Amino acid sequence: MAIRQERKRLGEILIAGGALTEEQLIEALKLQKSLGSRLGEVLVRQNFVPEEDILRTIQKQLGLPSVDLNRIVVTENILKMIPEAVARKYTVLPVEFSNGQLLVASSDPTDYYALDDIRLASGVMIKSCVAKKVDILRAIDRFYGRSEAVKAVSDFVKQTGYDQVAATSQVSVLATVHSGVEAADEETTPIIKFLNTIIENAVNNFASDIHIEPVDDELRVRFRIDGVLREIMRTPVGMAGPVVSRVKIMADMNIAERRLPQDGRITYLVGKKMIDLRVSTAPTMYGEKVVLRILDKSSVILEKSALGIHGDDLESFDELIAKPYGIVLVTGPTGSGKTTTLYTALNQLNTPEKNIITLEDPVEYNFKGVNQIQVNPKAGLTFARGLRSILRQDPDIIMVGEMRDNETAEIAVRSALTGHLVLSTIHTNDAPSAVTRLVDMDIEPFLISASVVGIISQRLVRKICPNCSQEYPAEPKDYALLGRSQDEPLLLKRGGGCTYCHESGYKGRTAIFEIMPISRGHRNLIDKGATADELRAYAVEQGMTTLKMSAVDLVISGVTTIEELLRVTYVNE
Repeated sequence: MAIRQERKRLGEILIAGGALTEEQLIEALKLQKSLGSRLGEVLVRQNFVPEEDILRTIQKQLGLPSVDLNRIVVTENILKMIPEAVARKYTVLPVEFSNGQLLVASSDPTDYYALDDIRLASGVMIKSCVAKKVDILRAIDRFYGRSEAVKAVSDFVKQTGYDQVAATSQVSVLATVHSGVEAADEETTPIIKFLNTIIENAVNNFASDIHIEPVDDELRVRFRIDGVLREIMRTPVGMAGPVVSRVKIMADMNIAERRLPQDGRITYLVGKKMIDLRVSTAPTMYGEKVVLRILDKSSVILEKSALGIHGDDLESFDELIAKPYGIVLVTGPTGSGKTTTLYTALNQLNTPEKNIITLEDPVEYNFKGVNQIQVNPKAGLTFARGLRSILRQDPDIIMVGEMRDNETAEIAVRSALTGHLVLSTIHTNDAPSAVTRLVDMDIEPFLISASVVGIISQRLVRKICPNCSQEYPAEPKDYALLGRSQDEPLLLKRGGGCTYCHESGYKGRTAIFEIMPISRGHRNLIDKGATADELRAYAVEQGMTTLKMSAVDLVISGVTTIEELLRVTYVNE
């Protein structure tokens, strides 16, 4: 549908659709003249019509399609059809090009002057679709971000002449930037624009980590999205030194030290969200590698339904955290969602009658009514020292971010034995192995059996993309892996790959759990020095659902795939 076929004004459309009265329109038009804003913005600001109702009415009256910008990926060729400056000026996003027409998402398809300008800028006919303004702005940040990074790389090469120059020789380039230029000039420096764009693009694409690493004669940038690394771009290796130096300056690290690993922290504003970045550098053969872990406090969901715990496991979870004292451990590798599980437990336990104190590194979410302490090893505030001081604060519930050493574990055990509920994490592959890990930390078995009341092990598995999900009949090897008989046909699902999931077949993640409450039988085995395998066998006899069993249930229910089951669990459990 060409833009000139419908020339109705927004006010007429809303009145015709019953969303607005003539009196409200007259008042809004007067305000529009004085404010100089778009009519739609005035109507929303004055609470005359919610934005959702405006879009719904426009869609119905003009017969326009709507688009969910969170479920599409716009290709580079489409983005080039509308310059970013034009997209931001009119708050529009090019979505698709077919049959000589460019589909453009807009929150106000009645802004015909804007659509005419977009047609002239793109040189093709325009067809409108409807989307919320905030979604369009986020999509512009997400999709145009990589183009900005590519432009910054080009500007860097043009301005410096550096391309295949050794990465370690570039520190002087960035040192010059910070030696006396004004802030306005600093923001236009290619290296700074490049790094800012990379960070913002990672946040907008819901990445958990950014990897910036020199590889032979290139600098490679990768994002970890849904637990899997994806290569975003490669740049000339000459950018490595300046980029690493810029990160170190932002993280208040030693810019001159390139031989030893360093750790730091950055607070970064993306839109209206404050993001925490945990920074780690490490010397490699080709130069320093940087990893930035993204901690987005606004994305933390503290509801049990969001965790993925169901059925008997949900009852076991509630029983464990309702204990008046004892240790509840959450285990799993880095990035498996342990902290989110602990926060969800705290959210359920947080009442005015309870004195809850946490010791964290870092504090990833701010709780109202909870006393949270940030570990600071440089100042001498370690987990062990902080835990000792917490015990003098009359706590009911204590959360220790991680049991890293014998001293912390001993104090936690002592706390549990003296009437405190202690929640903490530990790095093991499964729930039974947490017991042997504590023994390795020189905690006596009888103290473990007396203090630990339950262990929760978890992993994150990728979910099948809902846009490209497709059924297929299970193969003979699948039946054996899933423990099902071939007598009954079994249909499984997998993602075919689409733009929404970056052709991966997966979108989003959910958790699988292995919850092992410590019963009298477990305590007897622990006191006798039982192995992790013996503890696991007994726990399964008592009805424990293992990580593999949990993953199998998700495969059969069409949430995840056989490949994910093999990736995150032991097949021979």
